This record gives sequence, structure tokens and C-alpha cells, in this order.
Amino acid sequence: MRRKDKELPLLENLTIIDAGAEGKAVARTDNRVVFVPFAAPGDVLDVQVTLRKSTFMEAKIVKIHQPSPDRVQPPCIHYGLCGGCRWQHIDYKSQLRFKQKQVVDALTRIGHLELPDISPIAGAPDQFFYRNKLEYTFSNRKWLTGGPDSTNPLDRDMNALGYHLPGMFDRVFDVEECLLQPNPSNQLRLWLRDFAKENGLSFWNVKNWTGLLRNFVIRTANTGDLMVIVVFGEENPEAIEQVMSALTHAFPAVTSAMWVVNTKKNDVFSDLEIHLFKGEPYIKEKMEDLTFRVGPVSFFQTNARQALTLYRYAREFAALTGKELVYDLYTGTGTIANFVARRSHKVIGIEYVESAVRDARVNSSINKIENTDFFAGDMARVLDDKFVARNGRPQVVITDPPRAGMHPDVVKRIVTMAPERVVYISCNPATQARDLSLMADDYTIERVQPVDMFPHTHHVENVVLLVRKG
Repeated sequence: MRRKDKELPLLENLTIIDAGAEGKAVARTDNRVVFVPFAAPGDVLDVQVTLRKSTFMEAKIVKIHQPSPDRVQPPCIHYGLCGGCRWQHIDYKSQLRFKQKQVVDALTRIGHLELPDISPIAGAPDQFFYRNKLEYTFSNRKWLTGGPDSTNPLDRDMNALGYHLPGMFDRVFDVEECLLQPNPSNQLRLWLRDFAKENGLSFWNVKNWTGLLRNFVIRTANTGDLMVIVVFGEENPEAIEQVMSALTHAFPAVTSAMWVVNTKKNDVFSDLEIHLFKGEPYIKEKMEDLTFRVGPVSFFQTNARQALTLYRYAREFAALTGKELVYDLYTGTGTIANFVARRSHKVIGIEYVESAVRDARVNSSINKIENTDFFAGDMARVLDDKFVARNGRPQVVITDPPRAGMHPDVVKRIVTMAPERVVYISCNPATQARDLSLMADDYTIERVQPVDMFPHTHHVENVVLLVRKG
């Protein structure tokens, strides 16, 4: 045990009382909150404190004396090492109960809002294999987890293709199986890793910013389309051709094969030239009778099946009759805008990312939707008096901001525009509660519908219907 651990206390027979922020469970002792990852409400534990502050502590499980009734056996072989799916040890019905409570607590404790009866959370029909996009990292500094390759340093294979350890940008663990994305996702990743090793291709060294193979992105679609993007760390036409030819030959089901060279000191490649090696430069997703093109850097909800549930609630809350002008704020690639367009008079979408706006226009075009219009720019600046004067005052506003919520100026603008109905979709009930509290004098909360988009994580989406008072 490290010296620092010796100086921090071991807390014995600690009872976990609740699920907390960032997926950590919560206990209390000596008037302090104790956050414990991988614990479940109802557990009785011995925990080793790893961080001690004046008002809270963080700790890790040392021994489970009494497991919670909600505790189950995690199915993933990488559970506890990976930063995702941290609630695998909690029964799914209990996960939904905790997420519902998270929404209620945020709206009442943070927003101090008056609420109607909150609808039961819409659970995900697929608790595994629900993601349509995963990104992996190549590394020549593999995190050793024990086993045959960790006994003799000279015999260690330090190349890995997997995920970063939580909070460690320079450490990647080798993923043998991921339960988040349906096959052929696992076969693709394992094949590419083994092909690279067999052919002596260099894996990325994040310390020196060198190496041929850097990242690997897999995007699947409910139409059966399959996109792969190989990110190379150096310009090497011969090696790039070797990898892409072998990959597409081994997996003829790939409908879009792309590659990009990224020599920057960050993993973002959306600003770089992306080359098409085989197939189309996009894949297609279906929602009801709509088709959406998804390019290599397009945003699309990563749980498409549950996104359809989310959007149906939003459309239902909007109560469209075909006469309404709708503003879709933070429209992204126009998924919601196009989803509600056929029941609206017109939909105006606003989005900060210009490439997303281009995708939104394409999605309207391929679906023969002619009553949408999209604008790119900073929401707080675009949505001003002149914009409303040119485009009209909306009867309905649908807003789906990022986790940080809406800028206060955007909230004020919505109140000033005075739409009859506001449908607020949020991936962060805390910031949603903050924004709703700023609208409480002018709007009444009529409906609240939580939706679980990401099983086995603490994340929860929430849809709120606001109706203008008076």
C-alpha cells in the first residue's frame, strides 16, 4: 500500500445510501459524504479512502460484507477497468429507478420547480449492443492488467487497440470484447489489431506523437450499412493502401471505408481531409419513413432505437396540427427538425456547427421535405430580434442543447418570443432544471418524461413540456 493510502482511513461497515453523481454511489460518515465507485445502494462495505476533503471523501471498495439486493454480476470482462458501463453491477430495473430519482431531484432541488406527476422512465429495450458508434485508440503503451504477458518484461506485447483508462490520456487497455456495439464490431477491431501486429505496423505513441496507426472508428446503422474510419498518424501511402485493402477484403460487408491522416497533438479529425477508400461517403439510418445520411463526422444519436422513442415524445409534446412555425434550437444534423416537419407549417433549425447544417439540408432533400430552413451560427447571436422578424415568431420551440444547457440569453429570447409550447430535451437534468427555473414565471411545466438512452451508465435524457401561462 502506498504511503498516501496508509495515511487515509479505512472505513468499515459503511452502508451505501444512494446513487450519486458521475455514477458513484453515496454514503455518509462523520457529517461527510463518501463517494464510492462500483458500489450499489444497500451495500455494506469496507472502503479505503483515496481522497479526503473538508466536506466529502472518495473511496474504493475493499470488502463487501453485505451485497445490495440490487447488485448483479457484471457481464463484461473489462468491468471495473473501463470507464464506461459503470452500473453493470446494478440490476437494470433498479438503474431505471435511480435515473428517475435523478430527474426528480434535479428539477425539485436545483430548479425548485412545481411539477406534475412525472411519467415512468422509458427504459431501453436493448441493454447491450445499442451503440452505433465506437472509437478505439491504438497505443504502444498498453496498460498491463495481469496474466501471461505481465510476468517477463522482455516478453510483453505492449501494443493495444482499445479504450483509454479513465483520466489517463497516455494509457490504453486492450479490448477483447465490448458489449456496446453489435457485430461485426468486435471482429473488425480484433482483426485490425492482429493484422497490424502480424505485419509489424507501428502503434501510436502518445508521448512522442509517432506511429502509423492512431485511431479506429466503427459506425453501424439499422439499415445494415457499416462504416469504418482508420486514422493514421503519418503519411505513408504504401502502408495506408496495405491496411485499407486488407480490411475491406476481409470484411466485404463494409459499405463505407474511409481514412484520414492526423499528425496533430489531439485526436480530433473533423477538421482534416477524410478520404473515401470504398463505397459511399456516408451510411444511412432509418427512422419511421425517414432516411438520414450519416457522414464520418456527422452527429447522430448513438442509440438510434431509443432516439426514436425520444423524438416521438418530443413530437407528441409539441402537439402539432400542421399550422405551426417551429424553431428547432441546437438542431444538429436536423434529425428532430425533419422528424416533425411533416406535421408543421415550417421548421427553422439553428445549429453552431456549419457541417451539421449542411447535413441537415441534405437530410431534408433526400426525404423530399421542403418546409425546413437551417441556419448556422452561435445560438445566442443568431437568435435575435432581426432573425425573428425575418423568419416569424414560432408557436412551438423545440430545444435540445448540449450538457451545459442553454445560454441565459437564449432562455431570455425564448421567453421574449413567447411560443405557446416549449419542448425541452436534455441530456443533463441539472442544467435543464437551471434553465427551466428561469422560465418559471412565464411557463407551466405540463409533462415530464425521462428516457434511458444509455443503459449501465448514470446518464439520463429528459423531455419537458412547457406551456405558456395566461
